Amino acid sequence: MSYRIRPDRAFDDEVQAAAAQQLGKVVAALTDRPEGLHEAVHTARKHIKRIRALYRLIARRAPEFQQQQNDRLREMAQTLSGVRDATALVEAARYLHETATSEDEAQALARVIDVLTTRRDRLSAEETDLEEKAEKAIATCREALDALKATSFGSGRRATARIFQKSWRKTGRKATVALCECHAEGHSDHFHELRKRSQDCWMHHALLRDIWPAAMHAKQLEAKELVDILGRYLDLSMLSEVTDREPHLFNGSDDRARLLEAIISRQQAARQDALTKARWVFVDEPKQEARTIKRLWLEAGD
Repeated sequence: MSYRIRPDRAFDDEVQAAAAQQLGKVVAALTDRPEGLHEAVHTARKHIKRIRALYRLIARRAPEFQQQQNDRLREMAQTLSGVRDATALVEAARYLHETATSEDEAQALARVIDVLTTRRDRLSAEETDLEEKAEKAIATCREALDALKATSFGSGRRATARIFQKSWRKTGRKATVALCECHAEGHSDHFHELRKRSQDCWMHHALLRDIWPAAMHAKQLEAKELVDILGRYLDLSMLSEVTDREPHLFNGSDDRARLLEAIISRQQAARQDALTKARWVFVDEPKQEARTIKRLWLEAGD
C-alpha cells in the first residue's frame, strides 16, 4: 500500500490505509534502526510529516480528529528534533564546502565542518534520554493508530471532492500569503511558513496523483525541489544564528568570518532560487486550482 488516496476506492479505506502505513513506518524505523538511532529519528520525522499532511488534506471531514492528532504528532516530533538540528548544521557546512569559491575558503570550511561535527557529537552524548524519547514516540504512534482505527472518514464521492477542494484552496491561499511576505519582509519565519505549505503541496500531489498522473507527478517533483531549496536556505539561517550565538566555537580564528561570508553568498542565491521556483509552483489562483482538483477527482472516479 503506497502513500495515495485512489478515486476508485472507498475513501475511508484509503485514508485508514495510508495513515496506518506511515505510522507503521515510524514504529519500524524507531524499532529496527538499521543505520542507528539518529538516522532512525530522521526517518521517523519524515513519515510524521506525511501523516500530518494527510490529516490536513482531510481535515474538514474530521476536524477534531485532525486537530488532536496534529498536536500529538507535532509534539512527538519536537521531542526528537534536538540532535537532528545539529546534524543539519553539519550538512549545511558541507554544502558550503562543496560550493567553495576558493582554496582558502574550502580549507576554512573544512575546519568548520570538523568544529560542527564535534559540536553535534557532544550534543548527542549529552542527550542521554534519546532512547527514552524513542520509546515514548513508539507508544504515541500506537495510540495514534488506535485513534485512527476508531475514526470513520466515510464520505460520498461529491462530499469528498468538496473536502479536497476546500483543503486545496486553503493551502494555496496560505502559500500565496507566505510568498508575498517573503518578498515584502524576507524574515526566516515567512520562509519557514512557505516551506511548510510547499511540503503540503508536494505531499498532497503525491496523495492524489492518480487523478491526473503525469501532471500531478510533475507538480509533485517541482514542489519537492522547492522544499529542498527552502530547507537549504533555512539551514543556512540556523547556521548563521549558531555562529553568532556561539562564537567561541571558532577560537577567534578567521574561519568564522569566512563562514559568515559564505553563508551570506549562498543564502542570497538560495533565496532567489526559492522565490523563482515558488512563483511557478504556486502560479495558479488557489480558488481555480481547487475547482480543478474537485473536477478531476469526480472524473477519475467515473
